[in-house]
Amino acid sequence: MDQQPAASWPARTALVCYGSETGNAQDVAEELGRIAERLHFSTHVCDLNSTLLKVDLPKYDFFAVAISTTGQGDLPANARFFWTALRSIRLRHDQLKEVRFATFGLGDSSYPKFNFAHRKLHNRLLQLGAQPFIDKGEADEQDPEGLESSFLPWSQLFREQLIKLYPLPPGIDPLPEQAFLEPRWTLSLARDRPPPQNPPPAKARGKKPARANVTIQRNYDPDVLPITDSHVATLENNVRLTPGEHEQDVRHLTFSLSEHLDYGPGDVLTIYPTNFPEDIDELISLMNWSSVADEPLLFEPSEPLEHGAQHPPALASILKNYTKLTLRSLLTNHLDIVSIPRRSFFVMMAHFTNDHDQKERLLEFADPQSLQDLYDYTTRPRRSILEVLQEFHTVKLPWKWAATLLPAIRGRQFSIASGGSLKTTPDGGTRVELLVAIVKYRTVIKRIRQGVCTRYLASLNPGQKLSVMIEDGGLHVLKAEVEKPVVMIGPGTGVAPMRSIIHERAAWAEEQNRRTTAPDLLFFGCRSEKADYFFRDEWERLHGDWRLDVYTAFSRDQKQKIYVQDRIRAASNRIFHLLHFRSGLVYVSGSSGNMPKAVRAALVHVAETGGDMKPDEAEAYISMMEREGRYKQETW
Repeated sequence: MDQQPAASWPARTALVCYGSETGNAQDVAEELGRIAERLHFSTHVCDLNSTLLKVDLPKYDFFAVAISTTGQGDLPANARFFWTALRSIRLRHDQLKEVRFATFGLGDSSYPKFNFAHRKLHNRLLQLGAQPFIDKGEADEQDPEGLESSFLPWSQLFREQLIKLYPLPPGIDPLPEQAFLEPRWTLSLARDRPPPQNPPPAKARGKKPARANVTIQRNYDPDVLPITDSHVATLENNVRLTPGEHEQDVRHLTFSLSEHLDYGPGDVLTIYPTNFPEDIDELISLMNWSSVADEPLLFEPSEPLEHGAQHPPALASILKNYTKLTLRSLLTNHLDIVSIPRRSFFVMMAHFTNDHDQKERLLEFADPQSLQDLYDYTTRPRRSILEVLQEFHTVKLPWKWAATLLPAIRGRQFSIASGGSLKTTPDGGTRVELLVAIVKYRTVIKRIRQGVCTRYLASLNPGQKLSVMIEDGGLHVLKAEVEKPVVMIGPGTGVAPMRSIIHERAAWAEEQNRRTTAPDLLFFGCRSEKADYFFRDEWERLHGDWRLDVYTAFSRDQKQKIYVQDRIRAASNRIFHLLHFRSGLVYVSGSSGNMPKAVRAALVHVAETGGDMKPDEAEAYISMMEREGRYKQETW
């Protein structure tokens, strides 16, 4: 970094970690890292699983965490190994007494266990004697003003506390937020790198740290992204289920994998999309990168590897698998140019324009006092990074820093819609089915928006191969509970994991020669019976084969709109009987926001009506089901 602290005083070090499912917590951690960098801390940012509890935490001046909550109060996958180590009974109650820490949680208040992963992580650190230097902060995904409205004031307090606890020596000042932090890793032309020479004998080597180039490790299929720990899937079918004239394009996709991979109901398929060529061509032209777009590149550290810089970014482990890395392949496959830019992106852009008016406008958007203006310009109209760069056309980003100035494309998770006998191909491989709504809509500024991953999926043809991962979901459906009846609420594409549950429970029952003594209930809602009543024929067959009763709510087929919560209220006595007298289970999936809250309120009504309870007793009853794991939801 530029303006490093003087060598005459001891180095200050910071460890900033994240537990992130979709990338938001990682974004927060990286911003905290930049705050620490500007206070002259040598800072390392990484996922929690990359951190050794007893080794890493005590050796840094402070430890900060940004973590999201997934599923039923679970930690993200890249934080679970760390959490297991943190829970060890072998740890002393004062194990972390020398550790100063700060935590920030990201949650969704439509879930019962809002920010639960963050809170239990924070409390466990306290139990082990760690010392917080700031009250824990939290953000709510349902906040209409976005993440920044919660994070920004907390991050300012975070900075103030660090200045107070770790005062800088005379003559050394904090770097202002507008100061540009030069990326530690950079792209360079492979042809400019001299050919490797034999290293000198060990005795002749000096102590100066070596530079580490990311070079070619192995060949890979050029049609498949080299994603670490991923599997190659082949698309077998990509069928539109809704009529062509219907406002929503919903696809039923089927994938096959050659190896046998087991998965359970509620699990997810993570897909890594790519950008479209026309968008990449536009960006390359806009940034004046055409002359280097197809040249072979290396991704390497910009300084000798020492302190935090010896830890390569996650992207480095992926790029090393390319036989020929180019700027075009990097932009196409790994950098997200259609996501909504964060406030820090505007700060960064201001460094790369000589136009006074555009620089001034960029800094206005970056001003903490202008959050509403930033929200109205970016989040509300869903304006993308590419569109922002088109509008601020005098901004010219250096291509050598593209891999760090632009955010990485993150995998998108989709609930798996297959289970039981649908999980296996005829040759013993793995079969995975998805039900996906293609995101395409017109914004308040009359522009068409498309989801980066669903747009990618809609374009795929049978036979195409892609990188995927099968990961645990949050519903945690158990084979041991196959005899208990279930009440499933899955409107729209939320029916996907319910289909998986139904087929898996049928297979479990056949395997064990057991089945429920009462029927399972599925509450499904959509706009129109004719347009988007997904898997109708299946439900009719399963009504007899698996004692499945389906309650439908077609919101647009009559004058008065009807939703799944209305059908739940109407069936209160039957539902309460299954839940109370048969120890039944509730699963909810679909869009986050109003639906889960409306469904929960309807189930409270079920307890009031079916159980003849007072309102506070009914609320306590549903809360008890949540604590016991009998009420679970997975929304997106």
